[in-house]
Amino acid sequence: MCFTLQSRWTLCIFHNKTKYCTCFLLPVKFCLKSQSIMVSLTHNRNITFSKWSHASDFHRTVYQHLACYVPKIYCLGPNLNPQNEELLAQLLLLAPLEWYLCDEDPSAGLAKLEQSNQPSQLCGHVFKVGEPTYSCRECAADPTCVLCMQCFLGSVHKEHRYRMTTSGGGGFCDCGDTEAWKKGPYCQKHEPNISDTSQEDPLAHLSSDMIARTRSIFSIVLKYSVDMLTWEKEDELPSGLEPLNTSRQTKPLRVQVMHSSVVAHQCFALKALGWLSHVIGYSDALRRILCQVGLEKTLEGENSSLVDTLMLCDSKMWKGARNVYHQLLMSSLLMDLKYKKLFAIQFAKNYERLQSDYVKDDHDREFSVTDLSVQMFTVPSLARMLIMEENLMTTIIRTFVDHLRHRDQRGRFQFERYTAQQAFKFRRVQSLIGDLKYVLISRPTEWSDKLREKFLEGFSAFLELLKCMQGMDPVVRQVGQHIEMEPEWEAAFTLQMKLTHIISMMQEWCASDEKVLVEAYKFSLAALTHCHGGFTDGEQPITLSMSGHSVDTIRYCVSQEKVSIHLPVSRLLAGLHVLLSKTEVAYRFPEQLPLSELSPPMLIEHPLRCLVLCAQVHAGMWRRNGFSLVNQIYYYHNVKCRVEMFDKDLIMLQAGASMMDPNHFLMIVLSRFELYHIFSSADYRKRYNRENANKDIIQQNNTLIEEMLHLIMMVVGERFAPGIGMVQSCDEIKREIIHQLCIRPMAHSELVKALPENENKETGMERVIDSVASFKKPGVTGRGLYELRPECAKQFNLYFHHYSRADQSKAEEAQRKLKRQNGEDSALPPPVLPPLCPLFASLVNLLQCDVLLAMLGTVLQWAVEPSGGHWSESMLQRVLHLIGMALLEEQQQLENSIEENDVGFNFTLKISRPGEAPSNTPSILALLETLQNAPHLEVHKDMIRWILKTVAAIKTMRERTTTAPETDAVGQSQEETVRDKDKAERKRKAEMARLRREKIMAQMSEMQRHFINENKELFQQSLEELEASTSASLEHSPTSPDTASVCVGPRRSRPSEKRLVVTCILCQEEQEVREDGRAMVLAAFVQRSTVMSKNRRRPSPNPERYDPLFMHPDLSFGTHTGSCGHIMHSHCWQRYFEAVQAKEQRRQQRLRVHTSYDVENGEFLCPLCECLSNTVIPLLPLTRGSKSSDHPGLGQWLGVIGQQVKALHSAHKKLKPVGESEFPVTYPNKVLCFPRDPYSSSIKEMLTTFGTATYKIGLKVHPNEQDPRVPIMCWTSCAYTIQSIVMVLSWFWDPNPPCAVSFFQDDCLQSLIRFSSACWTTSSLPSVQNHFIRLLAVSPSLSCISEPTPFLLLSLGTQVSLVLSYSSVHCQDSSGLNVDSAQQHFLQVVTLAHVVQVLLTSIPAETTMDQETGAGSSEEEAAVCLLYGLLRRHLVSDLYEVTSGWHLWRCVKAGVLPYLRSAALFFHHLNGVPAPPELHGKSSTAYLSYTLSLSEHFHKEYRTTEWCETASCCAFFPRESNRLIDLPDDYSALINQASSFTCPKSGGDKSRAPTLCLVCGTMLCSQSYCCQAELDGEDVGACTAHTFTCGSGVGIFLRVRESQVLFLAGKTKGCFYAPPYLDDYGETDQGLRRGNPLHLCRERYRKIQKLWRQHGITEEIGHAQEANQTLVGIDWQHL
Repeated sequence: MCFTLQSRWTLCIFHNKTKYCTCFLLPVKFCLKSQSIMVSLTHNRNITFSKWSHASDFHRTVYQHLACYVPKIYCLGPNLNPQNEELLAQLLLLAPLEWYLCDEDPSAGLAKLEQSNQPSQLCGHVFKVGEPTYSCRECAADPTCVLCMQCFLGSVHKEHRYRMTTSGGGGFCDCGDTEAWKKGPYCQKHEPNISDTSQEDPLAHLSSDMIARTRSIFSIVLKYSVDMLTWEKEDELPSGLEPLNTSRQTKPLRVQVMHSSVVAHQCFALKALGWLSHVIGYSDALRRILCQVGLEKTLEGENSSLVDTLMLCDSKMWKGARNVYHQLLMSSLLMDLKYKKLFAIQFAKNYERLQSDYVKDDHDREFSVTDLSVQMFTVPSLARMLIMEENLMTTIIRTFVDHLRHRDQRGRFQFERYTAQQAFKFRRVQSLIGDLKYVLISRPTEWSDKLREKFLEGFSAFLELLKCMQGMDPVVRQVGQHIEMEPEWEAAFTLQMKLTHIISMMQEWCASDEKVLVEAYKFSLAALTHCHGGFTDGEQPITLSMSGHSVDTIRYCVSQEKVSIHLPVSRLLAGLHVLLSKTEVAYRFPEQLPLSELSPPMLIEHPLRCLVLCAQVHAGMWRRNGFSLVNQIYYYHNVKCRVEMFDKDLIMLQAGASMMDPNHFLMIVLSRFELYHIFSSADYRKRYNRENANKDIIQQNNTLIEEMLHLIMMVVGERFAPGIGMVQSCDEIKREIIHQLCIRPMAHSELVKALPENENKETGMERVIDSVASFKKPGVTGRGLYELRPECAKQFNLYFHHYSRADQSKAEEAQRKLKRQNGEDSALPPPVLPPLCPLFASLVNLLQCDVLLAMLGTVLQWAVEPSGGHWSESMLQRVLHLIGMALLEEQQQLENSIEENDVGFNFTLKISRPGEAPSNTPSILALLETLQNAPHLEVHKDMIRWILKTVAAIKTMRERTTTAPETDAVGQSQEETVRDKDKAERKRKAEMARLRREKIMAQMSEMQRHFINENKELFQQSLEELEASTSASLEHSPTSPDTASVCVGPRRSRPSEKRLVVTCILCQEEQEVREDGRAMVLAAFVQRSTVMSKNRRRPSPNPERYDPLFMHPDLSFGTHTGSCGHIMHSHCWQRYFEAVQAKEQRRQQRLRVHTSYDVENGEFLCPLCECLSNTVIPLLPLTRGSKSSDHPGLGQWLGVIGQQVKALHSAHKKLKPVGESEFPVTYPNKVLCFPRDPYSSSIKEMLTTFGTATYKIGLKVHPNEQDPRVPIMCWTSCAYTIQSIVMVLSWFWDPNPPCAVSFFQDDCLQSLIRFSSACWTTSSLPSVQNHFIRLLAVSPSLSCISEPTPFLLLSLGTQVSLVLSYSSVHCQDSSGLNVDSAQQHFLQVVTLAHVVQVLLTSIPAETTMDQETGAGSSEEEAAVCLLYGLLRRHLVSDLYEVTSGWHLWRCVKAGVLPYLRSAALFFHHLNGVPAPPELHGKSSTAYLSYTLSLSEHFHKEYRTTEWCETASCCAFFPRESNRLIDLPDDYSALINQASSFTCPKSGGDKSRAPTLCLVCGTMLCSQSYCCQAELDGEDVGACTAHTFTCGSGVGIFLRVRESQVLFLAGKTKGCFYAPPYLDDYGETDQGLRRGNPLHLCRERYRKIQKLWRQHGITEEIGHAQEANQTLVGIDWQHL
């Protein structure tokens, strides 16, 4: 080991409060061997221990030791090994402390302490960043109560509903804390011992000497650490440490120069704190002693303890120091319940100062000591104790208010002029609201007088805060000119949203004690009265008169005066008013309440103004005020704010209306809506319409009337809040869910978003959802949906108060459609409402008051006379709904009453009376009967009919109670008459609809006959073609029992003679595909692939020297070709591509760069389907081969072909390297002719285009159409694509039924194979022939011509290349050899080679498996045994001894079947012979006219023993299909795995974004600069770099902490994809926001796997980026 001791100045650079040290000069250096240094340091340690044991001044002795050794150890150079520093610190500094502490060998002493220690019931496991945490939704006291994974799995909560999240680091497990859990506080590990009932003092197990030594050493170490971490002098040390006399020169830089000894001591101080955390883990007694030492006060008095010093200096420390001492506090003080209480008291005493320091600090809250508040304030007993003893609630609120000092003249908050610094401060101050939430999150069950006193004191402080918000950010309507600058509104709403749960919790605390509720109500009423302060805004009193009633109010126009949307004091009072009813305090203690002092007009004034403002905004009267007001109205109604804003305003109106005369209330409402003059005078409306022809004003007034009528409905009908109506809280949640599901079936997450959350982030939905909805599970795509139960549809209210206009329209349409499907009329009557509580019982009188009846009659009168535009159907619909509500109310009261005299609600009587003189207007009932037959109100007839029917039923009910029983028959007959009328009306409508349908069908039939007559010739021609194709298909049908379809060999079936006519998608012109015609092309995408790779780590070969002729069996990479199947003319495509290029050149001038395709690399989108493409494949007709009766056997054919190849080989040697001229080559007795080029120029151009593209992409080189490897790359791409498709199909074949090739794959394969058979025509003939010669050298008889082909390289690629390159030889052949014979012999040779590979590599040890019946003939089994025995004689040591012929035969068939499937697919498209329904099993061999009879194909010319030389390198067959890695069923297992993953380049730091490669299983550190790599001269992220080593530029990753699948293609393309993990509701949780447990959905993972195997990742990315333009702006290369 090499150590350096030095003492010099250290330049410490402080960057964001994180300390980095740089040391200079190296005066002393010594090297020690490991053994010698250990002996020396052990001796040193023993001397130190002996010296300490006898020291008179122990404190001074320890300080001298630290002064001597700390600078020598920690003043090392920056490049030395940090492990050496750790070792020295342990041996020289910490070991003596441990020896002194234990008074013996620490390994033995600490073990004894641990053994005698009573294990704590608290887990206390501190969470790492990204570690999974679990919170039980049913049992947790609040959402901050969490368990670690080990405790959760051993607890009862794993069977409950729980929330799973990832930790940000810093908190600890709450297992064992009885106050954190309603039940099940312990896991199996921390379950307390039942026999040990007494709470022993942990110090009782320690001796007095041990306690004294521990206290002494802990006090010294802790004092030393605190002094050094809070030390502010750069060139001095605390007393007792070595003095420093070196001078330094001050530099004008922003760099702090500190003496290296100071830095050394600070470094060791952190080490010492860590040591304390470690040591106290051995024993609770040591923990308690440390707590005593830390909280022990000195003579200095208040805040003199070491813990106080650390807390108060927190903002002056750097991050590392803060983290270390926070961890020490959590493992010591917070783990001991007694001292946790004392620490909480000190924390509360210093709360204001700590928060002020935090607000001025620039670190996040997680690095501040104030973040520990959650560990104390969420403990109910501690929180209440702090409220009573330290007045914590008042302290938090006043501290918060003191930091918001920007006020207007009336003391209200004013955010509009906030600077950036003030806005930053405001964001930090909001953390205080979180602390207040922690304090209030658990309401008390028992109250003491002191708790009441302190809570009400805090409540008063809270009212002062709300008074500063009452009326803030007022707005005035802009008239004439648009507002110049949008005012600031977000800060006020942010504050409102932060306080929403606080206000709700305040009300819950008040509701838990009657005395507190009464006093809080009085305080709130006084605060509201103070805020109103009389009507001092210059409002003038006025008197309103209508329908014989008059009321005194003020003149106030919302459209002209200031109005604010922020009214928290009014809303708090409204909430408390409801609680008076809910808790029955208003009925039991009315004398204690100031109800007589209430002024209802004052209560409703400001909430009414706010609601009128919303109505006017909806009417378009505030357009010139910009989007800021629109946004405020949106959030006012939004689920995040509405509970304490809109809902409370409505409740306040209900409270005021229940205490007022209903006529007076409605007149005030009319006045505030500025509609009073329209309804107060009968002539005013007519005069108004004549004078004001402005359509905008008329439309605005119509909208205001609609909104006002809706408000009246809500005031009367919204009774589902406990305390207003006689309902339970679950009824309110049910109603919310029902009305959401009336819009459409919804997923669980949609419902949760639509419901308000409480302080525990719970909606209560799970308790009631099953009673109102049924769950429909999802499929492979989509989400699970809840559908409304049919019996709940009758509770639908069209004017539900939480519907937006869009929601209301969708719900109305959905419910009307449902009624039509059920054969019911389309009326949507109001639902039956629950009865009102006594405090709000008078609200129903609004429905029968004179003013409302006058308003209803007026609107109906307008509808009867639809001459002007002064009414709307929506207005009429609301009037009908109000009438329906009143009728149902009367009917319900009649049903629930014993006698008619008990019913004070008589709406039917009032609507039957006509108007009084002089107007003499008809009654409402008469108007309804008139409107029933109005032709312009067809939509509302069903509703009017329902109203009239209900009126008749109510009259019948009243007559029953007053007349004799014999009159029941009369009422029944009246009901039957009404029912008969309804039935007759529905029958008439159905008959009319039937006649209308018949008329339309007759017209369509006539048009069809007319069209056929005009186009007789065309139809006749189509019929003839159909008959001809049918007869041809019958004649050549492969399913015919007489002949089986054969695609290769002399017995090859005749291909179909059908002409190929296609349509260009660009010009829509039809054209036949011909050799000499214009080229038709298929959009295609060529890409490198590793999907079938068996060796992803093999380095890529040098593309300039790589020979791709033989495909390596490990398929480390290949070239895949895919297509969407859309066809174009070649010239049309060229024009389209040139246009795309020009467009992209112009696009470079713009700000946004399009990245879904790269034009520079030849990429474009298919014009029709927008699939990503980068080249085109020319369509070619089927080549007609010549028939010959000469079919030589394999031996004869090999002899002839051998002579030809030898002649070619010798002829190529004579060729001079001048140009590309092709000369006739003379074979023995044969003269060859020149090949004829059959293709047109455009087709040859496209042949070159696609061949060059495949060559460029497959080898990653620049295009070169003269390179002899171009045809090879086309052949290998063809073979790789076939193998890829067969792999996907076999994946479906096993274990599912056979799957056919898709239409697009079929077109692509056909075009690709026919292209590959013709691509040699554009290349040098000698080079292609040379490729054939090298391929054929696999035969030992021809190995003298060229080097023998390595046996391991024989594969489908060899088969394809041999067949396709043979054309270059056959075109000059006049020997009479047939192409069919050649294809068959090539198939035989390669298949036999494949069989030998299977026998050499893939025969497992023989098992005792029973032989299947009919598995193989005895001849086949004997032949395979003979061949296997021959191979074993040459490779005795490498092959198992197998005696069962059946066993060998079964292995051979299984190994060769995938190859035969691929070969059948190849020859099917090459020769155009129709295929059987599926190429599976025996059909493959029959279609190839091939049998696996080795006795036929084992030819003496093929000395198979020579192939054994390379057997050790062969691949295993059947080649196992690659698949994505296996994922765990429970997602938390993945999170746990990722939490332990450290960045490989950051010295053990936790990775912030661990990302799992789903292809190979590698965990990567994504989206961070630490793990960036250089790729082609550019820095890229870890995932992007990994794709080029693992997937040829394509990658599939799982971002573990976001639960998100990431697709990457190249450096610039990527998209996010739905993960395969779903919760119990069939939904993904990207970002883990909802926290529901996630489990693997195998169907979805199978879908991702299918996408990968089909090479569809790049296409999926292209579609995603085209659909979502935000994906374009992401720097994918940095992921």
